[in-house]
Amino acid sequence: MPSTVISDAEEAPSSSLSQKVMARPLSTTFKSLKPHSNPLPFPKPTKSLRSPSKISAQLSPKQSSSPVSTSSSTNSWTVYLILSTNPPIKTYVGVTNNFSRRLKQHNGELTGGAKASRAGRPWICACLVQGFSNKSKAYEFESKWKSISRKLPRKRRCKNQEQAEDSQSHLLLLQHRYAALNQVEDLMDFSHLEIDWHLDPI
Repeated sequence: MPSTVISDAEEAPSSSLSQKVMARPLSTTFKSLKPHSNPLPFPKPTKSLRSPSKISAQLSPKQSSSPVSTSSSTNSWTVYLILSTNPPIKTYVGVTNNFSRRLKQHNGELTGGAKASRAGRPWICACLVQGFSNKSKAYEFESKWKSISRKLPRKRRCKNQEQAEDSQSHLLLLQHRYAALNQVEDLMDFSHLEIDWHLDPI
């Protein structure tokens, strides 16, 4: 499975998704975050999705890699977005038919994790997209999400942002992936998919 940084594994910086997904600022999820005073402008989502659950970035490696419940069967394919909780703060998009096992691989508890996810552990689940009829459909979706993420403009980061405790980068990364996901909907049919944000993108 291919992986990249900022493009595939993305470092700090259609139609739409559900209004339920973005009710709570990320600063309430990541306790160390400062409230984002100038959020990026996104179109109001209209698609009805499940509300995100409360997940803290300040988890231990063991807690963060614990199984994440999914409504799909074990053999179905899922496109996932995970977020690192240690510098360098970044996101990673991938495909799997067993997310709980795959998250443990990314966190080094099992062999087989992507090289791009070795730094920044532990990783936590940010979003799951489920309901793909087969593996090729899931990889097509993953490819479009990554491609659009690479092309979208990003806010500039200061040189020492990785070392600074300004965890605003968490929010910027999730906003960037969210905006890209909105544009993927213009290219693909979302009607059969279940998009579950575990972390608020805005």
